Amino acid sequence: MSVHAEIPRHRGIITACAMIATLMQALDGTIANVALPYMQGSLAATADQITWVLTSYVIAAAILTAPVGWLARRFGRRRVFLASVGGFTLASVLCGAAQSLEQMVVFRLLQGMFGAALVPLSQATMLDIYTPAERGRAMAIWGVGVMVGPIMGPTLGGLLTDAYSWRWVFYVNLPFGALACLGLALFMAPDRDTEAVRFDWVGFASLGIGIGALQFLLDRGELKDWFGSREIWAEAVLGGLGLWIFLVHMLTAERPFLPRALFADRNFLAGIGVMLFVGAILLASAALLAPYMQVLGGYPVLTAGLLLAPRGIGTIAAMMLGGRLANRIDPRRLMLAGVLLLAWTLHEMARWTPDVDAWTLGVMTTFQGFALGLVFLPLQLVAFATLPAWLRTDATAVFSLLRNLGGAVGIAVCAALLARGTQGLHAEIAAGVTPLNRMLALPGSAAWDIGTARGLALLDREVTRQAQIIAYGNDYLLLMGCALLAAALVLAMRRPA
Repeated sequence: MSVHAEIPRHRGIITACAMIATLMQALDGTIANVALPYMQGSLAATADQITWVLTSYVIAAAILTAPVGWLARRFGRRRVFLASVGGFTLASVLCGAAQSLEQMVVFRLLQGMFGAALVPLSQATMLDIYTPAERGRAMAIWGVGVMVGPIMGPTLGGLLTDAYSWRWVFYVNLPFGALACLGLALFMAPDRDTEAVRFDWVGFASLGIGIGALQFLLDRGELKDWFGSREIWAEAVLGGLGLWIFLVHMLTAERPFLPRALFADRNFLAGIGVMLFVGAILLASAALLAPYMQVLGGYPVLTAGLLLAPRGIGTIAAMMLGGRLANRIDPRRLMLAGVLLLAWTLHEMARWTPDVDAWTLGVMTTFQGFALGLVFLPLQLVAFATLPAWLRTDATAVFSLLRNLGGAVGIAVCAALLARGTQGLHAEIAAGVTPLNRMLALPGSAAWDIGTARGLALLDREVTRQAQIIAYGNDYLLLMGCALLAAALVLAMRRPA
């Protein structure tokens, strides 16, 4: 069943601690987003500099997710888990107390480094302490933290910033982190056997450079005008070279950084592909929807955050339903239903205009959250069903890495296409704005007097608005394509016993 022969007596408490650890890490990826403008003023940073608060956390977490399996084998899962939860909690407090941008970036790096192990170790622990027949329910409980955390992060961040200050976005982790640390220290089984395995520095360095350079490219590409910048070219070359060296090394080394047996499993290989696409849709759709509601829909920040809450409710409902159905229905069917429902919601959102009412918005985001939950839970069961127990920690680390990487790529690509699409569509629409255009003679268009500076400014604003509406729709259609590609990978999976 697991690495340990017996089921632990205090399984419920260990489950709660694993859930807290997962939720803290998942929340902190997005909870600081809405607080950035407040941090910028408090820390005397420019708009360009303040983005390092997000970038530093994501890059540190991405690079240090991969070696989690080696750390658990070398030092023991319990020791690494405790150190990660304690370090993450302490780094969160330091972030809240930061007095300068430099301090904030250093503390966010520490937070990302310690947080990297939380999700894979939580998942591996849950898979170990539950029997195969119980794993559907266990993964439903654990999955709530992973999926709902990023969705509810902006909402919680907005509430805390509005009611107290941006510092409470980080301080909120203190009581929960302390409880998780205490629970794991008292009730998690001591580490029995550790292995004196050699660390593969070539594999780690090449993967770290590849992922780090790729993350820099994605985060700074739009700011630096993509491949019009030498910095972006350098990051692209470094990223491609690092990932190529890692791949060759993994295929040829005697003991590679990640076990080759991981990628010989058909279900796991298809599963990480599905996870890549689902991660992109999960984070990119949320990143698009919040500014859409605020900039085009005219919703206040707090209202926009609250309107994203139904998405999380839909995810929780799907997780609970999926946990009950996991052992009764072919999980591939649940996944296929989820990705097709997800594709439908994204197709409908591509047809939205800014006057979409709150009811329609809430219903559609609930369906979208439900679809994401319906995919995520069976995916964990199918992808890990045929893997041996000794590969479990490495497998969960790769899954976590691919989910985060998918989110980073999805957000960067959607942001770039939104900016480029808005510019191109603005030029295309503006080309038809001439004195001969009958639209300028319609009632209500008197303010768009192209003979005055004010009229031209108002008309330009409206053209930009229309271009943005179309560009947002195109981004949602791209994400719909990702959902359909995920459906094709689901069909390639085998049904587990």
